[in-house]
Amino acid sequence: MSIDLETAAKVAKLARIRVDQDALPALAEEFNTILGFIEQLNEVDVEGIEPMTSVTPMRLKRRDDSVTDGNQQAKVLSNAPDAREGFFAVPKVVE
Repeated sequence: MSIDLETAAKVAKLARIRVDQDALPALAEEFNTILGFIEQLNEVDVEGIEPMTSVTPMRLKRRDDSVTDGNQQAKVLSNAPDAREGFFAVPKVVE
């Protein structure tokens, strides 16, 4: 696959990157280099290889997903300019 100047200009426009006309050949060449690298990666045999997220075999610590109120209602509401009955009070915005 090869990227021409028109396609490079279109990609730059979609990415909202301003590219001068004289810089388009260099951009198209960079795109072609990237695509060449991707094609090179597609040639690697990965049959039987487990997908991984890191090079080190780590597992995140897990904990129970329990919902609590944090027991900090008074501390949180102490910063509010207006709090009533345990809630933030805000001005009415809908008529």
